[in-house]
Amino acid sequence: MLYVICYLNMSKTCSVCGRGTIAGNSRSHSNIASKRKFSINIQTKKVDGKKAKVCTKCIKTENKEA
Repeated sequence: MLYVICYLNMSKTCSVCGRGTIAGNSRSHSNIASKRKFSINIQTKKVDGKKAKVCTKCIKTENKEA
């Protein structure tokens, strides 16, 4: 069963595990670093009759437990 964390849900944050975007570097062919964001795969899913933004890792774990 998925448990939704009760806090203000930002657009790119999982409401179950709390994972969000992280910052990193994009590397060119000459190894020059430029900043970029790594966003997680967020899907809208009904949890206990309410819509929640859940990452695919949590959906996969929920399907495995069920």
